[in-house]
Amino acid sequence: MIVDFSDKNYFSSLLKDGLIRCIFFCEFHHTAGPIISCQVPENFVSKELFDSISVYIITKAELQRSTITVTLEDCKVLGFPIRIDNKKYERNAFHFNLCFVCDSETRTVQYEHVVTKFSDYLMAMEIESRFLSTGKSNEKLTPILKTVLEDLNTKGECALLEGPIATHLKVCRIRSDPTPVLDHQVPVFMKALPPHQWDLTTQQVTPYIDGFNHVARIAALSDVDNNLVKACVQNLVYYGVVALVPLFQYGNIYCATWKLRSLAQDRELQKRCLTYVSRTQRQVPCLRDVFRTYASMSRGTTIRDLCTRFNLANMRINERKLVQFGVLEGLIRRIQKYPILVGEHTELQKTFTGTYSVDEICCATGVTSQQLEDRLERDHIVMLLCK
Repeated sequence: MIVDFSDKNYFSSLLKDGLIRCIFFCEFHHTAGPIISCQVPENFVSKELFDSISVYIITKAELQRSTITVTLEDCKVLGFPIRIDNKKYERNAFHFNLCFVCDSETRTVQYEHVVTKFSDYLMAMEIESRFLSTGKSNEKLTPILKTVLEDLNTKGECALLEGPIATHLKVCRIRSDPTPVLDHQVPVFMKALPPHQWDLTTQQVTPYIDGFNHVARIAALSDVDNNLVKACVQNLVYYGVVALVPLFQYGNIYCATWKLRSLAQDRELQKRCLTYVSRTQRQVPCLRDVFRTYASMSRGTTIRDLCTRFNLANMRINERKLVQFGVLEGLIRRIQKYPILVGEHTELQKTFTGTYSVDEICCATGVTSQQLEDRLERDHIVMLLCK
């Protein structure tokens, strides 16, 4: 996983999708007021705690059929209050709320549609057969709540088969919108996706996603419009099928991050790394050589320099795979170069504003990285900003 501390979505992503700790059913009793009729596991929510938040759980008419989340110090309660109006009930109405309880620091947005659908299912059962209001809701609901709690936490889905109509509940993970895909970025497959789940554009594009072709090149090879390829890749990024890495070139500069120390400690990471960066399947490189190469990546040192210094081919290390694995795992990060013009400009020098990286300029103009860098070295009115 690559961590970008400048990404505004990073800190919000720290709120992980948590498990459901408890499910309880509460109602408004015509004499006792708001009460918990059934909960799994038992006594998870104390009477004192419920009494302190009952005004938000059994709500006024304005908040009926609205998703309500109450965050406390130790837990977060998610509910969907419902009121059924009918003269057969005491006070001519039946108020209830089915609530999920999670840890206070976890996200609950992914459960909102589940709570809504589950509540509508119970409302239909109540209207059909007074399933909830006969005074025996505890013994009827307990096995259902146990099944839902266990299945949603373990499988992320559950089937409700009680009553005349079956209802299926499924937890859908809510992801942040991915950032726009750029021409010079390189998509890398992170997991396989069955071909029958792909649309026609994706089927045409994916054969050219090899971890080294950038987006503009993929568009040219697949004969698909560039904007369609970007939309396709962005969709694959959203579902976690691909990740984006910088374009590999031997003139690139990388530096090690603080995460590199995990390579010296994590046995599973070491195994995956050696398998991934190996030139052949028969012989994997030495961990010491791989770690030393990563540790030698610093500002001013290109991949070409490392290949010459360490003779990576002789150490059975595939330098392309080495860089790719390091970026994907956050062990290293790319140092981009931004040309800045300090004098009069030519046509190519119009892009030397300090906001376009070498990768972007090469991709837009068709000039190779080596040609551009040779030109920058000869051009005394252009400064190179590395960051």
